[in-house]
Amino acid sequence: MFPDRPRRARSRKAPAPRDHAIENLRFIRETMERSASFTGVPGWGGVGMGITALGAAWLAARQPTVGAWLTTWLMEAALAMVIGAWTVSVKARAANLPVLSGAARKFALSLSPPFVSGVLLSAALYRAGHSALLPGLWLLLYGAGVVTGGAFSVRIVPVMGMCLMAMGAVALFSPASWGNFFLAAGFGGLQIVFGIIIARRYGG
Repeated sequence: MFPDRPRRARSRKAPAPRDHAIENLRFIRETMERSASFTGVPGWGGVGMGITALGAAWLAARQPTVGAWLTTWLMEAALAMVIGAWTVSVKARAANLPVLSGAARKFALSLSPPFVSGVLLSAALYRAGHSALLPGLWLLLYGAGVVTGGAFSVRIVPVMGMCLMAMGAVALFSPASWGNFFLAAGFGGLQIVFGIIIARRYGG
């Protein structure tokens, strides 16, 4: 009778190493997923950028010249970049993630070419007197950057980029007087909606 007891004790303890191994595998998988995708996209930062864009649209619509209108939106772009960079840093620190991780670098590098192209094309179009094309161009290229950068982020980010691209495409072939409305709807409305979704699903 007595020799059976150690065997029963051993059989009760046997699942413990297996459970421990499962926990280790889960931890490894989550770590690899974090390193492969940039999860630091700021949801509330997107909401903040959307709110400032709505304010910029209101101000820009009241400017007397195209140059003043353009200056208003350039100031908004600079403000949005500051908000985005700051909220990314805050979210990364809160999640104990490196801001300059491999996935973050890929996200930034994929986002940059459309942005640089937008700056150069905007200058050329303004100089040629085709400022009416700028709202569609901005939305289209910003959306393209979000789609390419979103390939290294959570799934909702490329969806937002495609929505921005679609709105930009419509804006390009719409009356020039609608340009400010499209900018408010894209940089304002879409940013706020998707920012809330990102904040609720992925934190921050």
